[in-house]
Amino acid sequence: MQIHTISEILKEQYGEKIYRLALESGCTCPNRDGTVGHGGCTFCSEGGSGEFASKVAPVDEQIEQAKALVKSKTHGNHFIAYFQSFTNTYGDLDRLRELYLETINREDIVILSLGTRPDCLGDDVIELLKELNGIKPVWVELGLQTAHDRTAERINRCYPLSIFEDAYQKLKAAGLTVIVHLIFGLPGESEEDMLDSVRYLAALTPPPDGVKLQLLQILRGTRMAEEYAKGLVPVMTLPEYTDLVVKALRILPPETVIHRLTGDGPRRLLIAPEWCTDKKRVMNTLRKAIVDS
Repeated sequence: MQIHTISEILKEQYGEKIYRLALESGCTCPNRDGTVGHGGCTFCSEGGSGEFASKVAPVDEQIEQAKALVKSKTHGNHFIAYFQSFTNTYGDLDRLRELYLETINREDIVILSLGTRPDCLGDDVIELLKELNGIKPVWVELGLQTAHDRTAERINRCYPLSIFEDAYQKLKAAGLTVIVHLIFGLPGESEEDMLDSVRYLAALTPPPDGVKLQLLQILRGTRMAEEYAKGLVPVMTLPEYTDLVVKALRILPPETVIHRLTGDGPRRLLIAPEWCTDKKRVMNTLRKAIVDS
């Protein structure tokens, strides 16, 4: 089986490997400040999944710090500005417009990528994203994680699938690139439940531009870690995860680009599964299984 990966597509498009620079916008999350909930999703760390991001500072300073971190990996001059932590369309719109315009107008930034929640994409926000997309490509990364509302309730996602569907269609109607995140191994989900989430994405019209697949990782300081300690959350083995990824890739339409096959959380926070810290082994295992399938 062959798949289209984002690294290959970007290298072909720009003539060099394009690295993501993990940045912070200074936004929080409505699932933390009490607007829709408290504490965030049960799997989410204190840093809002942004432990690798440069700490909040003027964006030019953040970008230069982030570039220094990948300097040993690349001789390229162009990057993706990836605002990953928390919810990057949540907050004062004028401030966000200024921040993102400053970022996207830099010569070394070729793509602006924003991680966010579908319940933080009002018409005014989408209009801003459309404006920015007229300057350079804008990717909107939606943390769906699962298509099952019962699981969403258990992990305290604090929005139903209908909210995702509405935001997704509005983003696509505005001409924006949408990348959807799924987590495999959420508590209470069977293999078929996880694959049903993949089938749901594959059936969307139009289908997602990209998908990020993520293994559930148990991180210190999260409510998921408390459940894990009580024996309430099993973790997947590498063979189980590999088999599931291959099945998922067979379901997704060929036009959906694979942005990630798994993720590697910060080692200082990781409790389980320990095998995911050996990224080279994990990626080699996944790639071999995909080629052989």
